[in-house]
Amino acid sequence: MPVLNRIASYAEEMKGWRQYLHAHPELSFDCHQTAAYIADRLREIGVDEIHTGIAQSGIVAIINGQGEGPTIGLRADMDALPMQEITGVDYASTVAGKMHACGHDGHVTMLLGAAKYLAETRRFAGRVALIFQPAEEDGAGGMVMVQEGMMDRFAIASVYGIHNAPNIPLGHFLTTPGALMASVDTATVRLVGKGGHGANPHECIDPVVALVGMVAAVQTIIPRNVFAMDEAVISVTMVHAGTASNVIPEEAMFCATIRCFKPEVRALLKRRIYEIVEGHALAYNVQAQIDYDWGYPATINHPANAAFAARVATEISGPDAVNANAGREMGSEDFSYMLEARAGAYLFMGIGPNAGLHHPAYNFNDEAAPIGASFFARLVEQAQPLA
Repeated sequence: MPVLNRIASYAEEMKGWRQYLHAHPELSFDCHQTAAYIADRLREIGVDEIHTGIAQSGIVAIINGQGEGPTIGLRADMDALPMQEITGVDYASTVAGKMHACGHDGHVTMLLGAAKYLAETRRFAGRVALIFQPAEEDGAGGMVMVQEGMMDRFAIASVYGIHNAPNIPLGHFLTTPGALMASVDTATVRLVGKGGHGANPHECIDPVVALVGMVAAVQTIIPRNVFAMDEAVISVTMVHAGTASNVIPEEAMFCATIRCFKPEVRALLKRRIYEIVEGHALAYNVQAQIDYDWGYPATINHPANAAFAARVATEISGPDAVNANAGREMGSEDFSYMLEARAGAYLFMGIGPNAGLHHPAYNFNDEAAPIGASFFARLVEQAQPLA
């Protein structure tokens, strides 16, 4: 079964939705105008309930099927990134310093397309909860929606989501049972010594030397403390110290991103970073402050749900276009909080050649929207078939 014919007939309308959203990006939880636009489209579509203001600007909309049954959740994130767009398209961002560089405008469009089809046909039992989430990029909007009781309030029994994948063939799907994406934590380390003239280091306490030692030691954690089959990454991404070539600075800092899949490995990495920083601070006679941001957990698919989603994807794109045991990756995603709360699965869907995600030249491929909408629609019909 290819793209559903009815959804294919929405293609131009969906393109208009997506390009409007692309031109009007909003950040983090401040997606109020985006939410208002989505709510207007949902009213036109004829959903049964629209609940706004969840996690500040999030929406949950309900479509009732025919007869009793569970509620299946479908999620689309809707926030943009603080970047300046360079695509040059005629519907480029109208807001300086903000753009949809991750395709969340496309995610919203796919879910709206599925909503239109499901509200028209209602060939399913139970209910569908359409989840439009703010603050995926920054702020853990998925966590906030869960903490505000979304799953219990709407009796959501299972939950699914898609992320577009540039430079994967259009319409190809990738997922895997178990861990699909990594947890992400951030360590920011600030060191204070005693500054002075570079010609007289004996009169100073040099935070730069301490910083260099710490960074070098942190890079030994993965090869010497983590089992080789347990994938993990520590990347030092920022180092700042000094203002002049002949001055030993008073302060220095570095920042690292820490990613892995297993909770026990995550705890180990945090413990070792603290031990290394505190031990080196003592050895180098500097003061150290560690700000350790415990971020998104790993995105872990429930195996039965991942297998089911892959079967549905095969209906849409064919068996040669679906990899149900794809490799996992070190990126992160706050859909992880929803998968901690309910059974479900997350998939990647190819959109063809494109700039990479979070690149200022990225632009979602409108040809992908009917494919994603068809996947969501068939997922509901297959998960909750009419008796």
